[in-house]
Amino acid sequence: MDTLEPIDDRADSQTAGTGHVVQEGMHPVRVWDLPTRVFHWTLVVCFFSAMATGDPDRFRDLHVYFGYVVLGLICFRIFWGLAGSRYARFKAFLYGPRAAIAYVADVITARADRHVGHNPAGSVAIYLLLALGLVICVTGIVVQGAEEAQGLFKALADRPLGEFTRGLHETLAWLMLALVLVHIIGVVVESRLHRENLAKAMLTGRKIAGANEGISSNHSWVALVILTCVASSALWLIHWRLINIPGLDQLPYVGRQLPDNATWRDSCGACHGAFHPTLLPARSWMAHLDTPDNHFGLRWQFDAKTLAEIRRFLQQNSAETEMTEAAYRINKSIPADMKPMRITETAFWIEKHGRMNNTTWSDPVVGSKSNCRACHRDAEYGTYDDAAIRLPPLTGKP
Repeated sequence: MDTLEPIDDRADSQTAGTGHVVQEGMHPVRVWDLPTRVFHWTLVVCFFSAMATGDPDRFRDLHVYFGYVVLGLICFRIFWGLAGSRYARFKAFLYGPRAAIAYVADVITARADRHVGHNPAGSVAIYLLLALGLVICVTGIVVQGAEEAQGLFKALADRPLGEFTRGLHETLAWLMLALVLVHIIGVVVESRLHRENLAKAMLTGRKIAGANEGISSNHSWVALVILTCVASSALWLIHWRLINIPGLDQLPYVGRQLPDNATWRDSCGACHGAFHPTLLPARSWMAHLDTPDNHFGLRWQFDAKTLAEIRRFLQQNSAETEMTEAAYRINKSIPADMKPMRITETAFWIEKHGRMNNTTWSDPVVGSKSNCRACHRDAEYGTYDDAAIRLPPLTGKP
């Protein structure tokens, strides 16, 4: 019967024999310390939670929270890979692509050696997951800053950059999900090959090995610090949502505060909801001001001072400023030689609302296409953030 050879400080770089796990002189020993196990399972929960809350934007605060927790966990794992216990350290599984490919080939032929720690293929997966996770978190923060003017990079406020980075962020997230699935398949295959439950080992921390192959310390205090940080942040998030989101119904993300003007709001808002200047280009607003006798079948009349102030406010804060995501997309959807008189005539508006039929618009809860407040909780502020959209329950009556 084969026996396990003693391994040096590189731990995983040495094989542990093949075939059955239970061998003479072997018994359950601690291999995975508690911080490594807490990191592993907390990362699993937070990654899948982040994937689940990535769309729609209604859950953006949860998505951002899970993303930051993932970032914190990855930073800890990098530190623990340098200062952790025997099998958690990177030097314990420094394998290259060739070693990983050779190991996979051995698995296929059922000749793969058993490793007490990470095997060559698993080690490559770990490095890729850490690298991908780090890039995904950074791109997520860039998206938050460039598109929403929030977070660590809120000074960016660059819509094209945000749009590009969002695509990269989502692509990498799906790539990481695929890698996770491959990792799970690898765990199942190796568990059957070596007749041991690797998933259970990551729960209990113990594997069958020689007495000299276990680790002496569980580092429980480090795990306690991790759990305390995660639990504290979760409690803070729950507290924040209970205070800021009445009934947990509306996410108060309305972007940065947009410029306002009392004269414009009182004058234009006297007859209808005051539509913020960012929703149409300046040429459209000027066309409205230049045709007072043909304002959708009505006539408006302002004194010269009021008209000048409204004109200045509309010009300075029109869609061309691209202050919000809605403004950016509306402006990009309108050809330079066109000046739509209605927001509902813009290509972006039509694209976003194309699936809504006349029954919806005529429902008493909505009333008309101009009643933005029926669905957009932040219509008054002009931000039209996706996270503030709530479709109201319709009455079904015309």
